[in-house]
Amino acid sequence: MERRRGIDDYEPGPVPPQRPLDRFGFIKQEVGGSTPEGLPKSRLVADYEREARRVRKWRKMIGVGGSDWKHYARRKPHVVKRRIRKGIPDCLRGLVWQLISGSRDLLLMNPGVYEQLQRHGPGQRSLYNVLKAYSVFDRDVGYVQGMGFLAGLLLLYMSEEDAFWLLVALLKGAVHAPMEGLYQVGLPLVQQYLFQFDHLVREQLPKLGEHFSQEMINPSMYASQWFITVFSYSFPFPLALRIWDVFLYEGVKIVFKVGLALLKYCHEDLIKLSFEKLIHALRNFPEDAMDPDTLLPMAYSIKVSRSLEDSKDEYEKQNRKHIQSTELIGKA
Repeated sequence: MERRRGIDDYEPGPVPPQRPLDRFGFIKQEVGGSTPEGLPKSRLVADYEREARRVRKWRKMIGVGGSDWKHYARRKPHVVKRRIRKGIPDCLRGLVWQLISGSRDLLLMNPGVYEQLQRHGPGQRSLYNVLKAYSVFDRDVGYVQGMGFLAGLLLLYMSEEDAFWLLVALLKGAVHAPMEGLYQVGLPLVQQYLFQFDHLVREQLPKLGEHFSQEMINPSMYASQWFITVFSYSFPFPLALRIWDVFLYEGVKIVFKVGLALLKYCHEDLIKLSFEKLIHALRNFPEDAMDPDTLLPMAYSIKVSRSLEDSKDEYEKQNRKHIQSTELIGKA
C-alpha cells in the first residue's frame, strides 16, 4: 500500500546549480557564450550569491516542508508580506503557494479524497484530471473554461493532488473570500468585481473614467479576464507569477491594484484614444508597462480597501432592488 505523504516529505529540493538567476528565480539566458546583457562575471556571481542568500532566508522562514510557516507568519506577518511582495524564489514557489493558500491543510485533512474523485472518470492528462476531479467534487460549479488557466499555472509548480486542493482552497475560501462566484452561472462575482473596478477608476482616475464614459467603454470589455484568470491568461509569465505570489497571500485586492496601476501608467496615452483604438490598447498593454519592478510598486502604493467595501455595499443594495423589482413584475 502506498505510504501517505507526511509533512516532512515536502522538503524542497536543493538550491539550483550555480547558474545566474534573476531576483525572481529565472535563469538568465546567455547569448553566444557571452554573459547576459554584457554584464561582467563579477556582477553575475554577485547576483547568484544574493539570490542564494534569499533562498536560504526563505528556507529558514518556512522550515522543513513548511513546518515553521504558521509560527513565523503569526510572529512576523510584516516580514512575510514584504518578502512575498518582492517575489517568492521560484524553487520554493509551489510549496509556498500551498502554505499561504491553506491548501496544504486541506490536503492533509482529506487523505485519499483526490484519488476517490479520480474514480469517477479516467484522466489522460494532469490538467484534465484536476479539472475533472473538481467538477465531481463541486457539481454546483462544475467546470468553466477560465478555471483551466488557474489549474494550468498551479500544475507548473506542484502535483495534481496539490493543485486540486489549492483550487479548492481558492474557490471555497480556505483563507480569503470564496472565488466560486467567478465561475457560477451568470458569473455573479465577476459582475460584482467589474462594478467595483468601475467605481475605483472613476474615483482614482476621474479624467480617464470620464473619457471611458464618453467612449462608452466599461470594464467588462477589457477586465473580465483579469478577474476570471487572475492575470494568468495573457500577462507575461514573470509578471503573472509575481502577482500570484501576492494574490495567494493578500487576496483579490491585488487584482484591482494591478488593474488600476496599468491604467495609471498608460493614462496619458489612453485618454487620447477613440473607441476602437482604446479597446485595442486596453487588451494590449505596452511591454514597459508589464515590467514587474515598475508596475508592482505602483500597485502596492494604491489604497483600495475602503472603496471596495463601499462599492460592494452599493452593488449589493442595487442587486437587492433589482431582485425585488423583478419579483414584483413576476407577481403582476
